[in-house]
Amino acid sequence: MKIEWTEKASEIINQKISGREGHLKLKYDTEGCGCVVSGIPTLWYVREPVEGEDLVIETNDGPILVEKSKMVFLDEQLKIDFSPSSNTFQLKSPGQIINGRMNFVLFPE
Repeated sequence: MKIEWTEKASEIINQKISGREGHLKLKYDTEGCGCVVSGIPTLWYVREPVEGEDLVIETNDGPILVEKSKMVFLDEQLKIDFSPSSNTFQLKSPGQIINGRMNFVLFPE
């Protein structure tokens, strides 16, 4: 899997996590979705990786965690962008916009 950050997305995420201890995670969030195939990719900033579940993927702006069991729902090539008009991140692949309004969650419980 290849994940690339755009310059704007990288700038915004680094402002949001500046000075914090933790790890960025591309979470395939299924909470309240009804079933696992209805998940929504979301950016989380977590304290620790989940041992045995999270894989570290190197990007052009440092590592990001991805759940090994949820990688099947994501495309092989991904780009994380930022939309100033909606003030949200976007997850894209060469063939589609996977989540045009991707949230950022700091230390979810």
